[in-house]
Amino acid sequence: MQLFATADFAPPPSLRLRRDRAERILNGLRAAVVFLLTAAALMYAPHLSRALNIANILVLAPTLAWTVAQYLIWYRRPELPDWLSAVNPIVDVTAVTAIIGGYAVAQSGVLALRSPIFLMYFVVLAGRPVASSVRKAALISALAFFEYAVLLAWLWGTDRIPVSVNPIDAVQLARITPLDEAAKLVLLAVFGIVSTYATSWVEHLVREASKESAERQRVVTRLVQSELDTLKLQLNPHFLFNALNSAMALIATDPPAAERMVSELSDFLRLVLSTSSEQEVPLERELGLLDRYVAIQRVRFQDRLTVSCNIEDGVRGALVPSLLLQPLVENAIRHGISPRAGAGYVQVSARRLGDKLSITILDDGVGVRARRSRERSRGTGLGLTNTTTRLIHLYGDSHEFESGPRDEGGYAVKITIPFKLGRVNPGRSVGELNETLATVVKS
Repeated sequence: MQLFATADFAPPPSLRLRRDRAERILNGLRAAVVFLLTAAALMYAPHLSRALNIANILVLAPTLAWTVAQYLIWYRRPELPDWLSAVNPIVDVTAVTAIIGGYAVAQSGVLALRSPIFLMYFVVLAGRPVASSVRKAALISALAFFEYAVLLAWLWGTDRIPVSVNPIDAVQLARITPLDEAAKLVLLAVFGIVSTYATSWVEHLVREASKESAERQRVVTRLVQSELDTLKLQLNPHFLFNALNSAMALIATDPPAAERMVSELSDFLRLVLSTSSEQEVPLERELGLLDRYVAIQRVRFQDRLTVSCNIEDGVRGALVPSLLLQPLVENAIRHGISPRAGAGYVQVSARRLGDKLSITILDDGVGVRARRSRERSRGTGLGLTNTTTRLIHLYGDSHEFESGPRDEGGYAVKITIPFKLGRVNPGRSVGELNETLATVVKS
């Protein structure tokens, strides 16, 4: 694994949200630490020199103000500003360096360098893997090492710290040994590298997990797409079988009508093939297919069949599953109107309800009992079953499908799907059929 993530690595939303949450937690810890240091400074204030108290105030007051300001300005937003994850550790590292330098100026360099405040460098670096990118972690690690190295050079250069090579003498004589400070620099460097590597490791794991998740999603999408295509392909032979049966029944009694039905069937299949690769099409195109299908059925039923469409203005461009209306209208005609001795009607309506599209197909056929008996005896539930399955795959919980008997008699199917506008762009063969469609009897 590379030490640093690639420059074009874009963290997924899940990682950004986790880093944002981590930065909020770290800011809360920062606030707690600053409040504790402020409380300790106030407790020790009577025993400290005026210069030390001033040094505490000059460092703690701005840090505390900056920490509280973040809650007031940005914490009501869904996400914190991205630059905050770099500015906060820079402020923390600089505050630690400033307070060590302030103690050295106000009191003595020995007191400053032996103060446990030095450990705050490691606390700041420890939070980088969960809250920062690799570049930011490397920047903060280098900054901590550089600031402490510059601080040491300044203290030695200005003779603010007495030096003793022997560590025992350094303790007894209140001096500083270069070996101890060199060890601190080495620890800072090593911890900075470890912090940067840990950040890189987290990004590497996230990158690999994102790739695997995307690949799994692509596989699932392909499986769902294949299933949807299979469901669509089942509808075409299903309709073709029913239409050819009707044409065969007319050959002996009305050959011209059978010829017209086969011609209309040819045009209908040409339209279906033009949208075979699309799962969603504009409602306008579905209505064109329905017109052609109704023209086929009129050859058989003639005056016994009335199909009307009530389409609200502005919804013809809404996207709907391809081959949605024809199977449902076919079910209404085959199981509701066909068994009737007299004439019957089928009504198709579509309207917008907020961010939803509502489509209703109803008939005044024989009713639900006769319908169920015919479905059991002839096994003709493919249209409704496939339509329901396709809606589940395409929209999940964002759709509604209801079917059942009407109080006035007959049957009704109601579908509610998300309203999405698409361009009314005819398929490959629709343009060739515009003149033909103009002559179809409008339902």
